[in-house]
Amino acid sequence: MSSSRYEPSWDVDLAPLLSCKLCLGEFPLEQMTTISQCQCIFCSLCLKQYVELLIKEGLETAISCPDSACPKQGHLLENEIEFMVASEVMQRYKRLQFEREVLLDPCRTWCPSSSCQAVCQLNESEVQPVQCPQCSLRFCSTCRADCHSGQACQESLPITTFLPGEKGSNLKSEKDEAPIKRCPKCKVYIERDEGCAQMMCKNCKHTFCWYCLESLDDDFLLIHYDKGPCRNKLGHSRASVIWHRTQVVGIFAGFGLLLLVASPFLLLATPFVLCCKCKCKRGDDDPLPT
Repeated sequence: MSSSRYEPSWDVDLAPLLSCKLCLGEFPLEQMTTISQCQCIFCSLCLKQYVELLIKEGLETAISCPDSACPKQGHLLENEIEFMVASEVMQRYKRLQFEREVLLDPCRTWCPSSSCQAVCQLNESEVQPVQCPQCSLRFCSTCRADCHSGQACQESLPITTFLPGEKGSNLKSEKDEAPIKRCPKCKVYIERDEGCAQMMCKNCKHTFCWYCLESLDDDFLLIHYDKGPCRNKLGHSRASVIWHRTQVVGIFAGFGLLLLVASPFLLLATPFVLCCKCKCKRGDDDPLPT
């Protein structure tokens, strides 16, 4: 009677796992997606969520590689985006892309009528009445208000171009504060319903005052709201403003104290660092022994 002994085989072909830079997980190749422009690779789920978030928030129409250290600064192509998101998300992406193209084009604008979303052609070189090709509304090419031949445009209008569905002649005046204004830096439209008057543009990260559009990039303590026409218009209580300033001063004081404590050690370590650099340089300059 003969018995055959089982010998296990160790020649198992295991596919290598690839690391995702977003979630730091490891996945097989079939669960990863490569961006064609820069060849950066991420897990399909993370990249899908990243793209959907940017489209939902409307932050940018050119979706860049999620790796901030990407050497080629690649962007996702439209067919790559369409492959990973749902059809309704893709429709929103194309609509945002078209709206941004119109907003940045000085020769096109939206019809100011609330019931019309047609795109009207403008003559950039001259101010003239414009007639909508769809609803036949006539409006001023400069202020987008109702046609006012022979009269100057109202200087109090807070914006000069409107999004589709907004009525130019029905917008509130500056005294009532219109809910839509343009970023002073990148000219992207920003809507404010209520709350704080310190605004940050999602597109260019510029911080400014909602009322006078003055830059607040360097005003960490919000001194702007202590004087002038915007005094006490921040939208927060005095106690919360004082608490904010206390936190900012505390952070700067903490960094200053840390630097003060560390400075003697840095001074003591400087000669040793310079000495080591000199030795390394001298060693590199020495000829090789023959």
